[in-house]
Amino acid sequence: MNALVTLAESLGIAYASGISLYATVTLVGLGERLGWIGPLPGALAPLGSPVVIGAAGALAVIEFLATLIPGVASAWETAHTVIRTPAAAALAMATAWHTDPVVVTLAALLGGGLALTTHLTKLGLRVAVDASPEPVSNGLVNVAELSVVAAMSYAVWHHPILALAAALALLALTMLLVRAVWRAIRSVFRGSAPSAPSDPS
Repeated sequence: MNALVTLAESLGIAYASGISLYATVTLVGLGERLGWIGPLPGALAPLGSPVVIGAAGALAVIEFLATLIPGVASAWETAHTVIRTPAAAALAMATAWHTDPVVVTLAALLGGGLALTTHLTKLGLRVAVDASPEPVSNGLVNVAELSVVAAMSYAVWHHPILALAAALALLALTMLLVRAVWRAIRSVFRGSAPSAPSDPS
């Protein structure tokens, strides 16, 4: 049971990191320093360092502002494809570092895969949102993402299995949403495409 709980914690932090690595590190570190979550497991203790919290917090603010700008948001998310996945796998490993090496290996493999899936789903949604010319939708997406990361950063240490189950369900719903949004965008473009001229004969 302890191994299952540790694995759930590892995957929970990997899921949150797939949404926003910097916000996850900031919120988990703050939660530990403020006593909202217990002592961080494994090798995650450095996340509570003021230096780490400050650096991650600054990057989280930059990310939030950058992703408010249509076009820049998609570019930022695309660039972070090569950053979030290995970082999330490393955090998942660090979470399980105090347990059996098999659990540590599973945490790295499954955490990296979950983070990549989460990130790519988010990227698909962000590109779709960027197709809208107004900036409000990007702001709404940012707030929703931060809310999910904040909830996961707290809940995964108190109810890890339930938190992970909720995260997986939300990921599945987000995938369906991305699919529906892209279908709607394709329908709009098809509807606005000029029709072929009719044959006069």
